[in-house]
Amino acid sequence: MELAIYNIEGQDTGRKAYLNDAVFAIEPNEHAVYLDVKQYLANQRQGTHKSKERSEVSGSTRKLHKQKGGGGSRIGDINSPVLVGGGRVFGPRPRDYRFKINQKVKELARKSVLSAKANENQITIVEDFTFEAPKTKDFVKFTKNLKVEGQKLLLVLAEQNKNVFLSARNVPDTRLMNAKDVNTYALLNNNAIILTESSLAVINNL
Repeated sequence: MELAIYNIEGQDTGRKAYLNDAVFAIEPNEHAVYLDVKQYLANQRQGTHKSKERSEVSGSTRKLHKQKGGGGSRIGDINSPVLVGGGRVFGPRPRDYRFKINQKVKELARKSVLSAKANENQITIVEDFTFEAPKTKDFVKFTKNLKVEGQKLLLVLAEQNKNVFLSARNVPDTRLMNAKDVNTYALLNNNAIILTESSLAVINNL
């Protein structure tokens, strides 16, 4: 597969970029994508949720009234879960939500999303570029030139570029990533993907 290479002004340079068919033209595997996204979101959870149970609630452990003979229900101390202010039954406890999936499944998931995005014409290739100074208006102009303004955008660079990062960080729905850090969720959660030539060389070898 080949795509036109554009410059920072949004003009076709007349050159073509080669997209590896083994990465950008496979049959998407939806279950692999599901597993990878599920793992990514699970790994983001802090797992610090906690509620107080009966033994942890502040209150007297004195039995409120005798077991029998009162004509009412049996009851224990004021920390009972059936009373207002009592402990919670089987409440959440801190836990680790992380789990592992095979590396080959993660690779298949990334390739599946890249293939789907390429098939939907949501991938744009641009020449390697930088800005002389961090300016948000320069990045907004860049998105206008490539006709992706207002879309959820993922810009993939070969390596970190401070001026580009600082220019893009205040633009809504815009995310920058290094090619080696690209993951399935980031690819799937954007409507437009811009790859620089150098980053494409890295992704072609996934």
